[in-house]
Amino acid sequence: MILEDAIAIAGSDREHDFVKDGPHIVTGPVAIEGAEPGDVLKVETLNIVPRVPYGVISNRHGKGALPKEFPENAGPQPNASAQNPKAYANVSIFAPIKRIKGHWHGILKNKAGAEIRYPTAPFMGIMGVAPDSTEKIHSVPPSVYGGNLDINDLTAASTIYLPVFVPGGMFYTGDPHMVQGDGEVALTAQEQSLRVTFRITLLKKGDPQIPDASGSLRKPFAQTDKYWIAIGLNEDLDEAMKDAVREAIRFLSERLDMDRATALAYMSAVTDYEVSQVVDKTKGIHAMIDKSHFPQAKTAKR
Repeated sequence: MILEDAIAIAGSDREHDFVKDGPHIVTGPVAIEGAEPGDVLKVETLNIVPRVPYGVISNRHGKGALPKEFPENAGPQPNASAQNPKAYANVSIFAPIKRIKGHWHGILKNKAGAEIRYPTAPFMGIMGVAPDSTEKIHSVPPSVYGGNLDINDLTAASTIYLPVFVPGGMFYTGDPHMVQGDGEVALTAQEQSLRVTFRITLLKKGDPQIPDASGSLRKPFAQTDKYWIAIGLNEDLDEAMKDAVREAIRFLSERLDMDRATALAYMSAVTDYEVSQVVDKTKGIHAMIDKSHFPQAKTAKR
């Protein structure tokens, strides 16, 4: 049940250094005709379908939320290599999926073989655009250009807004997940090949759909049917939290006509801040701003 394209990629002679380049298989970049710096790409995820009935959840030495504690074994051996991968002593857990009452569920087992079943919520961990840089960009840490954001709310029917930094925007995607818990503590989510349908709309600078009063964006912003999602990123988790709070205050004051003190008070009372991941060097926290609290949002100032 291994996909032929996965076998071809693994066996190709394409130059790829896991340390220097990152471990992800990335699709793109895709140029968007007419996109210029200052514009914004509105990327809607329309549909996600699993290509295989299984995924893998991995924990590698030196990675994850407990890098010196897990995996619980002796660690990489001197003869570890691409030809001898078992000697790296990493732990990967096979995780099949099955349909239960019309919905996909992941399946793990306890020591006795009893099933642990959990509902899935597939999404793409990586969605980004090219930064304005001549340097090769590592696939792991996310940044103002998006990339490996790992926000598990960006499932089908979600939208992410990405600032354009170079002509064409150069959208790319990858890191498909069948399901991921906030934090992604082992290192990976349930990694699983997916087929995804996107709709990408070019918003020229100043378009009223752009969720920023400047008419452009400085960093990604997202939304679902239920929430606006203000994103904070930083290598320090405390600073990522501050970044998310500042971005949420900006949005609430600019788009929903709240004074900044009231915006902060509102969020302290009712807004959940979620840790997207703590394993990608640059850590992520995002504010989940509930749209149902703003019944007059359509008439708020633009």
